[in-house]
Amino acid sequence: MRIGVIGTGRIGTIHANTLSRHREVGSLILTDADGARAQELAHRLGETAAPGIDEIFKWGVDAVVITTATSAHAELIGRAARSGLPVFCEKPIALDLPGTLQAIAEVETAGTILQMGFQRRFDAGYTGAREAVRSGRLGRLHTVRALTSDQAPPPAEWLPLSGGLYRDTLIHDFDMLRWVTGHEIVDVYAAGSDAGPPMFRAAGDVDTAAAVLTLDDGTLATATATRLNGAGYDVRMELAGELDQVVVGLDDRTPIASTEPTGPPAADKPWTGFLERFGPAYEAELDAFIEVVRGERANPCDGREALQALRVAEACEVSRRERRAVRLAELPGGTSAAVF
Repeated sequence: MRIGVIGTGRIGTIHANTLSRHREVGSLILTDADGARAQELAHRLGETAAPGIDEIFKWGVDAVVITTATSAHAELIGRAARSGLPVFCEKPIALDLPGTLQAIAEVETAGTILQMGFQRRFDAGYTGAREAVRSGRLGRLHTVRALTSDQAPPPAEWLPLSGGLYRDTLIHDFDMLRWVTGHEIVDVYAAGSDAGPPMFRAAGDVDTAAAVLTLDDGTLATATATRLNGAGYDVRMELAGELDQVVVGLDDRTPIASTEPTGPPAADKPWTGFLERFGPAYEAELDAFIEVVRGERANPCDGREALQALRVAEACEVSRRERRAVRLAELPGGTSAAVF
């Protein structure tokens, strides 16, 4: 199998390394807006660098992996679909709902494959939480608390391109709320704070955010995120039911200290970022993509799954801006083809 990788930045480099050593992948063609960066990575991996995106399609590949800036995702997904090529794309499909819906329509019209990169679906902790909910171990689920906290903020120049804290970061928590519980989010009330570094205000973004979400079975959830968690990278989900309670992300590297006299000590080596925390999950999602392309398994996260997570993020942005509760039914794209 020959795969084209479009984008060789941080996550593109991780994916290229994984694919280059995959037993089912014969070769890679790499390209990037920064040609020298693609050349250097190709040389290091013993793969081929292409001078541009056109060559990826002209030289012939069996599948495409898209890890460019988000602004280019939808166009590239559409181009791959028109070429009859399966695609793995980092989230989100686009930074708005019209662009997302258009790209999904192109994939569905072409009858091709689009797998989205929501790597937490392949994390052992979240998988265990899903099994606990589905098995009935927790009884009736009544409360879910999700959080994602970055240790340090991203570069200032990247913020205007990110889509904001809800679309870039909390979108993972929204996807997990749906995937773990098997229920849709029906309304949200969100707030955000830009009281931190001025670069967030300059970008029209917030550095800290919170949302209260109601699921279609009445379960209540909260989701919080921040770019400024100096203790370390912290990703958790607590699920409380009438019979039991479980937590994802609580281990000897969780960056939190107890104030109780007999509480556990602070982590000696706290998580520093998402690439470290979710390393195995990033590899597993690409293993799954290869299996999907080979017809060996169903798509674990198609474009309509990604659409639903983006709709929640969009609802949160409206809620924060207008200071009101927002029902998901207000937003387009509500017909879900989710497979739980």
